[in-house]
Amino acid sequence: MTSNPSAVRDHRDGFVPFPADLAASYRQAGYWAGHPLGELLREAARQWPERPALLADPGTPGAGATYDQLDVAADRMAHGMLALGLRPGDRVVVQLPNVLEFVPVLFGLLRAGIIPVLTLPAHRRAEIEHLTRLSGAVAYVIADRLGDFDYRTLAEQVRTAVPTLRHVLVLGEPGPFTDLHSVPAEGDSLPEIDAADIALMLVSGGTTGLPKLIARTHDDYTYNATSSAALCELGPEDVYLATLPVAHNFPLSCPGILGTIATGGGMVFITDPSPENAFAAIERHGVTLTAVVPPLAQLWCAAVEWEEAELSSLRLLQVGGARLAEVNARDVEPALKVRLQQVFGMAEGLLNYTRLDDSDELVRTTQGRPLSPADEVRVVDADGKDVPDGEEGELLTRGPYTIRGYYRAPEHNSRAFTPDGYYRSGDLVRRLPSGHLMVSGRIKDVINRGGENISCDELEEHLLAHPVVRHAAAVGLPDATLGERVCAVLVVDGEMPALAAIKTFLTERGLATYKLPDVLRQADTLPITAVGKIDKKALRGS
Repeated sequence: MTSNPSAVRDHRDGFVPFPADLAASYRQAGYWAGHPLGELLREAARQWPERPALLADPGTPGAGATYDQLDVAADRMAHGMLALGLRPGDRVVVQLPNVLEFVPVLFGLLRAGIIPVLTLPAHRRAEIEHLTRLSGAVAYVIADRLGDFDYRTLAEQVRTAVPTLRHVLVLGEPGPFTDLHSVPAEGDSLPEIDAADIALMLVSGGTTGLPKLIARTHDDYTYNATSSAALCELGPEDVYLATLPVAHNFPLSCPGILGTIATGGGMVFITDPSPENAFAAIERHGVTLTAVVPPLAQLWCAAVEWEEAELSSLRLLQVGGARLAEVNARDVEPALKVRLQQVFGMAEGLLNYTRLDDSDELVRTTQGRPLSPADEVRVVDADGKDVPDGEEGELLTRGPYTIRGYYRAPEHNSRAFTPDGYYRSGDLVRRLPSGHLMVSGRIKDVINRGGENISCDELEEHLLAHPVVRHAAAVGLPDATLGERVCAVLVVDGEMPALAAIKTFLTERGLATYKLPDVLRQADTLPITAVGKIDKKALRGS
């Protein structure tokens, strides 16, 4: 047995690169500048060494760190990771909440050429074990606890199940593992980074079965962050509030913390996005922009009636992750006295933004237009033929920051991408002559609950493992707050389990809590379409 199991499979084995001719054209056009992603922080430290980068309340570790201090901390983390025996190309699963330590961990890994696999705090054993095994990860970075959940117990389970995993690094009380704060070390030099190589891996929304890995390169993700920052007119005086889990593409790089770093702004991290907590952070730190999902936007708009907070510093509220209904979009600017920006995108690549100078009508009724002049967008019918502007069809896309295939998923890639490299988004849209898109629904069997995509296939597979469940179907039910609620329709042998019992069963199987059913229904049989598939439309209407 090799001493380094990850070496059995090179990190680029299963990576789908950009075609050479397109890559050359993106470089020539200036979309790709050949800069490693870790250099965003290096350049910020050169330009604004004394500017505060990480803002937090007094007494918080890392509070008030300047760009120069953060740059040094990232280098020390890089050297420390390499001193542990990790090597360039190794993968490390990172599952941290919104804490200041996320930044030096992320940039330390990037500078060491080690690939962060960015997972969400809500992920549990089913997802983490799968992603660790799929990536061949050798290390796992966690917090000790968040709320009443102990990630060290999860780490024990994953380490037992996945033989490549050698290190568990814990922020907080380490228990049987390694204290993350003991890792940073001094060193002389760091590896040279190829900007065309994999920088980091994001996790797909899991629209079909277990989540997929999205390998983003240094070139494409640097462009993603810096172009988004330019579009949002970020500068050194801006302060970004990380409200959503920062491992999400949206708060990470749209423009998120990476775009903020690229322009020398300040960053604030919170784990509780309630109006009481978020409004206090906005007032205390002079936050100028943040990103939320539609249910949170609705809650914040209502909360100004009872929360006393000074929000005048906030200039831009990004809303994305799910479609913002027009009736709710019209409430945002009058309630919060802030410019609304609708954002529609995907971790796989394509980003659409309403512009700061768009008309109020476009901002309220559309989900934006593509970020890049090089974004190629098609809207096609069921036969793959392009439809005229104004007609509904599936969104297909390719461009300088859209992946050409999921990591180590060749069979899925044959369905998710066209032969000429367009990503089949599964989103139903209408395109206006201006290029703005209006999102109307999904083709894929997925429930969007409060901005989180939940694969019906995955949930159904877990439900069918229950000893009394003979058939199962998961469908989304309309919900004014969440967008959709998760409904599980079961055909059972014997007595119908209670919703609480089903939730307990799924939790014990390691399913993330946001994927649990909100509603449980019993059926004698599941309706079938003419081609023999479960008729989800009929179930939603029942």
